[in-house]
Amino acid sequence: MNDNTKTTSGAHGAVATRRWVAQRWLIDNVIRAVGIDWDQPRSISYNAPCGPEANADFAAIRERVRKYADISPVFEATARRREAKARVAEDAAELVTARNNYFMAAIHYAASQWTFDENSEQNLALNARKRECYSNYARLADRKVEAAWIPFQGKALPGWFHLPPGYGGGRIPAVLSIPGMDGFKEAGVAMYGDRWLARGIAVLTIEGPGQYEAAVLGMQVSVPNWIEAGRAMVDWLVARPEIDPERIGVVGQSFGSFFGTIVAAHEPRFQACAVTATCLEPGCRTIFEEASPTFKQRFMYMSGYRDEDAFDEFRKTLTWEGHAGNIRMPYLCVAGEADELSPLEHTERMMRTLQCPKRLVVYQDCRHSVGNVPSTNLGPTPQVLVADWMSARLAGKAFASERWYVESSGRVVKTPY
Repeated sequence: MNDNTKTTSGAHGAVATRRWVAQRWLIDNVIRAVGIDWDQPRSISYNAPCGPEANADFAAIRERVRKYADISPVFEATARRREAKARVAEDAAELVTARNNYFMAAIHYAASQWTFDENSEQNLALNARKRECYSNYARLADRKVEAAWIPFQGKALPGWFHLPPGYGGGRIPAVLSIPGMDGFKEAGVAMYGDRWLARGIAVLTIEGPGQYEAAVLGMQVSVPNWIEAGRAMVDWLVARPEIDPERIGVVGQSFGSFFGTIVAAHEPRFQACAVTATCLEPGCRTIFEEASPTFKQRFMYMSGYRDEDAFDEFRKTLTWEGHAGNIRMPYLCVAGEADELSPLEHTERMMRTLQCPKRLVVYQDCRHSVGNVPSTNLGPTPQVLVADWMSARLAGKAFASERWYVESSGRVVKTPY
């Protein structure tokens, strides 16, 4: 942790930015008006890996969260209910029901950690419950799921390693999956019908420096740390007897798009990189100064800063400039035309600097989270597009360097780079 004194204190945690303090009352009013998904569709993204059985959980959560302080206790209560159901089912030897409920409990426990911007006793306790529930899910899963610990600076970055159902031996392709600022590794692979596993691709879903459990363990975000971590993650994967070292890709979502780009720029052993919902504005001014103050609040915790002025200097180092030009592997970027957290112009500029086979897919009228608009509903489904593109690259297939613009009608307009 940096020896910076915090400029402002508040109930939100060890970090409290100026905008958080000034706009705290607005956050509760906004949540009361539009619900828990005021800043991004978090309840949808948490629901997706759980499948339809969890729909009722998230419908109830949306009803019960009426202010910021409700978020953690409402998710925790839901997690405890699912964990109790899992234990009853396991005692009755109903192991499919048990594993499903352990999985959902882990997702809810992880979601309940989101409001904590310090390694408080409660945050650590929720983290422990999350790990225990997901470990129980892994123990009962219908495929191989194991804890992964990536050696890093005398500590270890946390992850989960997944092999496809029915894996019978031999070397198979893999992806390193990097979540966003508010994402976590447990949600990186769906309980059923996962897009990577269904294509015969193993997944190492991780939390790199500063992300969720890595922050709990004291590993902080910085570009140099991510460069070092990316190499360590590939070292871990190539050492696995199940993985073909010539067929490893990296995928990143939201702030994971930035982290994924950085690791791809410094790790030539990746065969392809695909990023979605971009955070590619050098210095990240828009997300930290114009969007919900929770984003800056969270990232200060992730980077170990308590002094906001010092963080404002640090954030200028969060840039692909001087890095992205090193990428030589195939690169896919999927973005919303109206991204409110990272304006598209920065993504467009980065794409023009790339000296590699590349494709930019822009969805009309789409915001940061790529989905839930006519262009994503009627055009290529973003998650499927990414999975098919990566699968083809790991199979060694060529593709055209193009910019795709997906119109609201679903029509794709292709322009060569």
